[in-house]
Amino acid sequence: MAQGCLKALKYMLFAFNLIFWICGCILMGLGIYLLGMNNFGALLPSLPSLSIANTLIIVGSITMVVAFLGCMGAIKENKCLLLSFFILLLLILLIEVTAAIIIFFYDSQIDTFIEDDMKLGLKKLQRDNVTGIAEAWDTIHAQLKCCGVVNYTDWGNAVPSSCCLEKSGTCDSQNAFQTGCYGLIRNWFESNFLIVGITIICVSIIQVLGMSFAMTMYCQTCNNYKSYDN
Repeated sequence: MAQGCLKALKYMLFAFNLIFWICGCILMGLGIYLLGMNNFGALLPSLPSLSIANTLIIVGSITMVVAFLGCMGAIKENKCLLLSFFILLLLILLIEVTAAIIIFFYDSQIDTFIEDDMKLGLKKLQRDNVTGIAEAWDTIHAQLKCCGVVNYTDWGNAVPSSCCLEKSGTCDSQNAFQTGCYGLIRNWFESNFLIVGITIICVSIIQVLGMSFAMTMYCQTCNNYKSYDN
């Protein structure tokens, strides 16, 4: 009976981690695709590596490694791999909870930091004419139909053509997008806060289930080893 339960648990954990691994591959592939399309990380000069593409690549890579450990630990019934999988999932869960607490309690400070840093990047572009930053701003203007951080006045008298409602003539108060890019992004997150929250909770529940499967199988494997020794 115990052997039958262990075998069922093994294949459940393997299937769980296989799906987990495929999701990691998708995230990593999407990150690589986005990395070739834009450089939004340049909008934040203090955190140049922080972009959606880089974040997806890192999360996808970590997911693939953790899922691989889980798959191998399950199929081989290896105590070391199962314990490593459990510890890594626990660390990821703790990081997620810590990040959620920081965002909840320091929401206004983070909001101010991002807005000020985007303005700093814009001033750096106007001063040094950095190509990567210019391309990032042109892309976000075109995709989101917005202009500047707060509005088009952030650009002073040199409003870029990517801010124009029409691609002819000069950009001014009559011919430029009126909405600021950061405000638009912030409003999107606020309006979809419930969906984001539910998604995070679902991911956390899946992680807890994975940890439970791994620890249960680890204990069962340890008991089997003890019975063999006796």
